[in-house]
Amino acid sequence: HHLWVYGIDTAHLPALYLSSFKKMKISVVIVNYNVKYYVGQCIDSVRRALRGIDSEIIVVDNHSRDGSVDYLSKIEGVRIIESGHNLGFSKANNIAIRQSTAEYVLMLNPDTIVAEDAIRMIIDFADSHPQAGGIGVRMHNDWGTTARESRRGLPSPMTSFYKMIGLSKRLPQHRKFGRYYMGWLPWDSPSRIEVVSGACFLVRRKALDEVGLMDEDYFMYGEDIDLSYRLLKGGWENWFVPADIIHYKGESTQKTSFNYVHVFYNAMLIFMRKHYSHLSWLIIWPLQIAVYFIALLALMATLFDRMKKSLGFGGRYKIEFPVLYLEGSNTMKEKCRAIAMRKGLSVIDSLDDCKQNIVVRVFDPSDMSYADIIKHMSESANNRVRLGLYHNDKDIIITQMEVYG
Repeated sequence: HHLWVYGIDTAHLPALYLSSFKKMKISVVIVNYNVKYYVGQCIDSVRRALRGIDSEIIVVDNHSRDGSVDYLSKIEGVRIIESGHNLGFSKANNIAIRQSTAEYVLMLNPDTIVAEDAIRMIIDFADSHPQAGGIGVRMHNDWGTTARESRRGLPSPMTSFYKMIGLSKRLPQHRKFGRYYMGWLPWDSPSRIEVVSGACFLVRRKALDEVGLMDEDYFMYGEDIDLSYRLLKGGWENWFVPADIIHYKGESTQKTSFNYVHVFYNAMLIFMRKHYSHLSWLIIWPLQIAVYFIALLALMATLFDRMKKSLGFGGRYKIEFPVLYLEGSNTMKEKCRAIAMRKGLSVIDSLDDCKQNIVVRVFDPSDMSYADIIKHMSESANNRVRLGLYHNDKDIIITQMEVYG
């Protein structure tokens, strides 16, 4: 086969010259908003995972006020796109995607940590499955358990109804009632799914060109469901691949804040109006009423929680003051103990020494692979034992709750 570039028959060009026309393999797109240390840690893990792969990293900063741009500008090999205001998740991703050039685009949350073999695993899978338009991964919470959001079904009116009344939680492996999280699928092998999580969403460039970019009607939440649905409607397949990442905020988002309730439930309504408006009002109206009712309950819970705090009774979502358990070299432990002393934190010598507080299990990624760290956390998953990572270059400990330094 002959490829013509600018009117020249490339069959007569040297192979070395032709290499300049090859498309880059993958563009990693990260949207940042006021989480500079988390995105820095994410980039560190991504750079390890991209070794030997023709790639680029693009960070869109959504008008952060924490010095993110200055912080990121010191990291080599990262292209930064600054925004003059907070564009939201969809618009920011689309700006980067339009400026990217690769065969695949990986949209990645800044509060994630990627195992060293994760990106190569999903690229290899995509290369061998040409109909795979979107690919998601095996996400872990920061205490090591696998996150249900790794595999999801489309939120059809009935699937959404089963979730809202609690059937999906009570019967997670039922193929009808548990479809929201597709709980019957195995965790250790690839599986066809319907919705890929936006926290780590690999999409084929060709598929994006056919079905379009993220819908910018969604400010945050819901855009991954919408894109997944359009990929399926366009004849593409969505897949889950057991490549490991940790997603800090999978369970820690303040889901009772006014902003979360407004944005999340508004995204649900946008999706229903866009994709299920053809259904009978007897189905859609009750579901919309249920969505508003649940949103109202969540807002009332927020007010009640704030009132309890103002009266000195504490709140439902208070996180206990953590203690540290250190795993690493003696030098790392000495530096972490100094941080703990400055912050008034206790350090324990065994995970069994503490029964009441949240324990932060601190690893040193300069001394251990991210893949091994994820493995250690998943093998001893416990919602009282959370992940912490010490970074010597900044002398800080990053946890889901706070950055200590």
